Amino acid sequence: MTRYLLKRLGGAVLVLLALSALVYALFYVAPGDPARLACGDRCTPQQIAQVRDQLGLGDSVLVQYARFLRGLVDGRDYSTGVAALHCDAPCLGFSYQSDQQVTDLILERLPATASLAFGAMVLWLVIGVGTGLVSAVRRGGVTERLLTVLTLAGTGTPVFILGLILLMVVCAYLQWLPFPNYVPLTEDPEQWAWNMLLPWITLGLFESAKYARLSRSSMLETLADDHIRTFRAYGVSERAVVGRHALRGAAVPVIALSALDLGSMMGGAVLTESLFGIPGLGKTLIDGVRVIDLPVVVGVVLVIGTAVVLANVIADLLYAVADRRVVLA
Repeated sequence: MTRYLLKRLGGAVLVLLALSALVYALFYVAPGDPARLACGDRCTPQQIAQVRDQLGLGDSVLVQYARFLRGLVDGRDYSTGVAALHCDAPCLGFSYQSDQQVTDLILERLPATASLAFGAMVLWLVIGVGTGLVSAVRRGGVTERLLTVLTLAGTGTPVFILGLILLMVVCAYLQWLPFPNYVPLTEDPEQWAWNMLLPWITLGLFESAKYARLSRSSMLETLADDHIRTFRAYGVSERAVVGRHALRGAAVPVIALSALDLGSMMGGAVLTESLFGIPGLGKTLIDGVRVIDLPVVVGVVLVIGTAVVLANVIADLLYAVADRRVVLA
């Protein structure tokens, strides 16, 4: 297992290096002149030249990229023309709009996105896996057909439409909940939970449809295996067959997919964050793109990419724990 873990971590490091090079080239080399973007449209050529010198844009691309990587590990100093401004590691630069260190900005927005992702994951696992298991066990019955219809409806409904429907029904018509207004967990846990409830339900219901279909197909495949038929032939109860033996085999793809989706949700829930006004990484990315704030865009993209890569590593490890044959392959 240790060798398998080291192998996956080594691959993850190589992927992250390739990702950082690609992102740096796309946002700092391809657009043209980052100095003009940092200085603004009203800057004179002399001011733009000064900003270019402060950012070290006169050096070659390889030197700039090496300086960028070193900043991630050891921090970096930016010249202001009068003194040096230090950026602590991991340094992703300073925002062009607020002059705030990008790392601090991301750390401020990360808890909101993490709250949304983890809360939604709990819901989609409980609803999706539960629905899929019931559909598989009661295959061919009215319950299975009804759950299949609901699953197909959930898969075909865009998350933005689902969120709007919940807002209109729950908040406007029935008035069961106030319109969401994000409150940090550290300030008021109760208000945090109430205001995150609708975003959790929206994203959880949308994702649960996929997990219901996956759980159903995986359970049906496992129930058809030879060892399951052997347990039944020896008189093992159906509850024990499903709960102790079939469920473990059916959970392997669900575990791997849930880890991947959790990593993707760290920056992929842009529509949900925008709809409910959640100040997370997705909304930060959209705001950065709108005003062409390159350091913020690069920082958020790298954080999202890192989350996805780490989620892949975690998914591989969970898969290996659930199925030891993966380690031996």
